[in-house]
This record gives sequence, structure tokens and C-alpha cells, in this order.
Amino acid sequence: MLAIFSKELSGFFSSLVAYIAIGLFLMMTGLFLWVFPDSSILENGYASLDSLFAIVPFLFMFLIPAITMRSFAEERKDGTFELLVTRPVSDGQIIAGKFFACFALVLFSLLLTLIYYFTTSELSTPSGNIDSGAIIGSYIGLLLLGGAFVAIGIFASSLSNNQIISFAISVFLCFFAFSGFDSLSQLISLQFVDTLVSAIGINEHYQSIGRGVLDSRDLFYFLSFTSLFLMLTKTVLGTRKW
Repeated sequence: MLAIFSKELSGFFSSLVAYIAIGLFLMMTGLFLWVFPDSSILENGYASLDSLFAIVPFLFMFLIPAITMRSFAEERKDGTFELLVTRPVSDGQIIAGKFFACFALVLFSLLLTLIYYFTTSELSTPSGNIDSGAIIGSYIGLLLLGGAFVAIGIFASSLSNNQIISFAISVFLCFFAFSGFDSLSQLISLQFVDTLVSAIGINEHYQSIGRGVLDSRDLFYFLSFTSLFLMLTKTVLGTRKW
């Protein structure tokens, strides 16, 4: 697994994909935080990163599929997938290596945004007057969300040998998993069913963690969601043996 992890990570940084994706991500978050008047910290007049945590999930819907689309699609297109599966590694180890390599890039992207936290903290009056607890909770929520989206992206990549198709499938699934169930819940009049449908979606659990309260139910949801799509990926890879 470590060999696959290292291979995937070096493959990202040996091409322009990682640099372009991370660069665009940082540029967009910077624009929303400091330039666009509706979400700018300077315009709002108070030290808060709420606009960052509101926009990052939607940026993730494009950043993460761009990172994961090559995971299996490129292997199949180049004919190296057959060579990979003949090595003494299981499908689970292959998936885990690719998952953690993609997740490492997501983690690296989020670490770069910490400069916004330190900058906002210094600009606040008095210095350091910022809700660090809620921010830590929101970052944990983004890490869990990133893991869920990476699992979706790897699953989408296993479905096709065309990276563009994998990217499109991944964007759709990420968007639906995050916002789709909220939209469906608004179409249902029964309150109990409304709440149940909304709870299936990612957004409700992400917002819950973002309030700074780490509920074991939210953690279990994200871990289960990520595991589900990794298992689906393993099932897709296993069809070659049927």
C-alpha cells in the first residue's frame, strides 16, 4: 500500500494537475474571503471565517474530482491497471493507497488555508479575538467532507477509463450527496420524513460539526459514508474476476 501511495503522490506532483487544482482552490478561497464584497472579511467588519467554510464544500466538488479522476481511469487507459493487479497486493490495498494519496493532497490544500486563520486573527480587535473552537470544528468537518468526496471520486474513476466522464460523474455525485437530499426534503410535506431525508445528506452533518460540537453520530456518518464508496469501488474492481 505504501508503494502505491508513494507512486500516486509522486505522480500528482510530477504533473500540472496538482499544482493547477491547488492553485485555483487557493485563488478562489482568497477571492471569496478578501475581494468579493458579499463574503469579504474586510467588508463584514468582524473576524470570522464563515464565508470560507461555506464556499469550500462547493470548491471541493470540483477540486477533488479533478484530483481523483485519474486514479483508475488513467491506469485503464494506459493499460497499466492489468500490470498493477498482477502484483502481490489486494484490491483493498490498491484502493487504500490511492485514497490516502488523494486525501493527502486535500489535507495539504487545507493546511495552506491556515494562513487565512492567522491573518484574520491578527486583524481582529483585540488581536486573537476569534472563535477558534468553531474554526477547529469546521476544519475537522472539511477533512471528513474531503475524505467522503475522495471516496466518491475514486469510485467514479473506477467506472470508466475516460477521465472526463469520471470527473463529471464525481461532480454530480458529490453535489447530490451534499445538497441533493436537502432539496428532496423540501419536496416532502411530512415533517418526520423531511428530517429523515435531510439527515441522509452530508450537509446537515457538516453543518453540525461546523458549530464546534463533535457528535459521535456525525463522525460515524462520515466514516460510514466514506467506507461505503470505498467498498463500492472494491466491488467494481472485483467484477474483472467474474
